[in-house]
Amino acid sequence: MLNIIHGADFHLDSPFSGLSPERAAQRRGEQRDLLTRLAQLAREKQADLVLLSGDLMDGETVYRETAQALSQALGGIPCPVFLAPGNHDCYSPSSVYATLDWPDNVHIFTSPAVEGVDLPQLNCTVYGRAFCSPHETDSPLAGFQAAEDGRLTLACLHGDTAPGSGYGPISQEEIAASGLDYLALGHVHQYSGLQRAGRTVWAYPGCPQGRGFDETGDRGFLFGDVEPGRVDMQFVPFARRRYEILTVDVSQGDALETIRRRLPPDTSRDIYRIHLTGETAEPLTLPALEQALSGGFFQLELADDTRLRRDLWDRCGDDTLRGLFLRRLRQEYDAADPRRQKEIEQAVRFGLAAMDNKEL
Repeated sequence: MLNIIHGADFHLDSPFSGLSPERAAQRRGEQRDLLTRLAQLAREKQADLVLLSGDLMDGETVYRETAQALSQALGGIPCPVFLAPGNHDCYSPSSVYATLDWPDNVHIFTSPAVEGVDLPQLNCTVYGRAFCSPHETDSPLAGFQAAEDGRLTLACLHGDTAPGSGYGPISQEEIAASGLDYLALGHVHQYSGLQRAGRTVWAYPGCPQGRGFDETGDRGFLFGDVEPGRVDMQFVPFARRRYEILTVDVSQGDALETIRRRLPPDTSRDIYRIHLTGETAEPLTLPALEQALSGGFFQLELADDTRLRRDLWDRCGDDTLRGLFLRRLRQEYDAADPRRQKEIEQAVRFGLAAMDNKEL
């Protein structure tokens, strides 16, 4: 049984274009700090292997200090580390993987063909391959089958299980035919949960830190025990900052206090986008709200999706389709009990929104 850490999609030196230049530089520094924390996690968990499934870099251009921080951090992990370059950090003679001196415990896959590395001391074979161009339409597992020699068989690959992908598409049939015990994948930024095809368990750990509002919530690595025929991997949250999207209906009461009531106790490290909805008597003043709230976040965006409140029945007398619609529902409303009246009011709001081609 081996203790394994599985990570992917660090996207070091991301531009963080949604942040100010100062905050973006700070986030890139935090990405480098993540590497030190990964090494610490490997030591704390007494990991036997670390599998890194590609896209550790966001692109070909890498700050020298970032590459050095990655090399130093991986060299500080007291076990073998396997790295399979992905579509964002594909292997080439000019890539950082070829031009930087890497520690002895780090094995970087450099061929587009799957190769195996035997680890007799662990009774294990680790397979892997590299993206050698940004787009590869051939499956990295096409025709592959792990050796059946009683050893634990693992693979560290960057690829996409979505059909028809241009990023190393991998089918469930190919995973099942591989005969692997565990397939450590990278490319998809959302944790997949442990999946199974045939006897092979596979997973995406997702990215360890969110970089935008398409990567909300907890982010991290996978860690657990793997042995022939059994995989027990758990998700380990690792992101110190989270992206979160919150929708707040400010129809009732003060908008600022309503927002504050909906927030968790501490948001100071996080990046939030708050959509304000509902009906208000007066237009919201977003700059004032942002000023009152911004000190509680690393960064805050407010989006005003509210509507000005109006009398639902103020156009009953119009000689239009709208007026006819309102008159008929007003007749039902006047004869209804309070519960039914609330339902009719909601029906009116939906109907008026539809007539105005607006979303309620």
